[in-house]
Amino acid sequence: MQSTPTSAQKHFVLDTNVLLHDPQSMFSFQEHVVWIPVEVLEELDKFKPENTTRGANAREVHRKLNECFPSAEQMQEGVQLESGGSLRVCVNAALQYGNGSWGKAAVGARSIAVQALFPDLSRTDNRILATAAHLADTTPARTILVTKDLNLQLKARALGLEAQDYRTDRVEDDQDIRRTQRQSGAEEYETLEIPKSRLQAFASEGFIQLDLEGRKFLENQYIILASADSPRHGVPARYMRNGQFQTLSREHLNIRGGRSLQALNLGQRFLMDALYDPKICLLTVYGKAGTGKTLLSVGAALEQVQQGEYEKMLITRVIMPTGKDIGFLPGRVEEKMQPWLQPSYDALEYLLARPRKPEQFEGKKASSRKSPGAAATKGGSMPDKGMKPYEPLLQSGIIEVEAITHIRGRSIPRSIFIVDEAQQLTPHEAKTLVTRMGKGSKMILIGDLGQIDNPYVDAHTNGLVYTRNRLQGQEFMAHVNLFKGERSQMAEVAANLM
Repeated sequence: MQSTPTSAQKHFVLDTNVLLHDPQSMFSFQEHVVWIPVEVLEELDKFKPENTTRGANAREVHRKLNECFPSAEQMQEGVQLESGGSLRVCVNAALQYGNGSWGKAAVGARSIAVQALFPDLSRTDNRILATAAHLADTTPARTILVTKDLNLQLKARALGLEAQDYRTDRVEDDQDIRRTQRQSGAEEYETLEIPKSRLQAFASEGFIQLDLEGRKFLENQYIILASADSPRHGVPARYMRNGQFQTLSREHLNIRGGRSLQALNLGQRFLMDALYDPKICLLTVYGKAGTGKTLLSVGAALEQVQQGEYEKMLITRVIMPTGKDIGFLPGRVEEKMQPWLQPSYDALEYLLARPRKPEQFEGKKASSRKSPGAAATKGGSMPDKGMKPYEPLLQSGIIEVEAITHIRGRSIPRSIFIVDEAQQLTPHEAKTLVTRMGKGSKMILIGDLGQIDNPYVDAHTNGLVYTRNRLQGQEFMAHVNLFKGERSQMAEVAANLM
């Protein structure tokens, strides 16, 4: 049974990429009518064999559609949804195939425009466009094509057809998205002014209870407490709850058998505090190139694994195009993922490398007990001279490389999991990752919102900002913005000016 049309009811035509992005999208349009062109079913069929998130999403869409349309009659007439709208499959009778080519019977202004501007109907996108135009010409209600393909949106508008992105998981009001993409190294953190005497007491005692007077902060939000007399010399703090603030607990890391690092700016001090707090199980980080997000995350994770706080460290990075399988290349997962994880390997190599010894000690033989990673090799044997310092840790399983495409169904307890380039994730992929975390585990999602290569997400719709937006304020979650680059002067200037 189809829904009764109303003057306010809209007709939404969904493109394939919307369903692949969110298999639940067909149920997200409230009281309106959702149309799925039959061409979309054909496109979904191409993706369902893939052993990827995209393939899993295609199969999930097929299952849901099969549940919604158990009979041919329901497929033709549509079904009522719990939201009050309806779901229908659209077969465009005006499209005809014969004598080896596609033809179209023009029945309205937009359909005539499709025939004139985009006559190649062998392309699935053009047939979906023709179907949306046909509905707009033959349906009195407002018709909108929903697609994450920007070019298809432009083509639709050229026809006078309304088109928009899928907005259900879009983050519209996150000021941090704009602030972290500015071409400036200035650190912009929220400040709360308090009397100078109370600020001095906070700095010495490490804890303070304040009347916020209408100001609202999220739990585990990082801010600066300052006095009106010296606003530039504030004390960094973390908001707990009920007006309570505490000072930062950690500002350095020390790798056993390797290097020690100190936080170099305010943002890095916030990050170090969150990385070492076991109560924070989920951490999201925005930061441009060179801000130290990967180096500090890998270093803090490695030190905590060395200290036994976690059993192992897992590292992954989103492979682009997102959802594309790593293929049937020879070698282990680590070898297949090596090109993608090279930034993390570079960080590990830097952290595990011993600082250069003074000349008088260069000729002396180092003790095998202090050799980085030596104890991690099987049988406690020394690593080969040609080995990278992190390779024994990979061999022993202390560090594990994970492919996102194979993580579905896993449960990961007592581990610290770093997801690099998380801005390339879709919200559905981010949910899949976060829900893998077991008891005693910690996940760190890091990314640069100015470097998004996934054609189906942007700075407002990717899995990193979606995770932060949906889970911010939870007692187990914290977020940190990094503004200032520390890689080198050249890298910082290039990040801001190029």
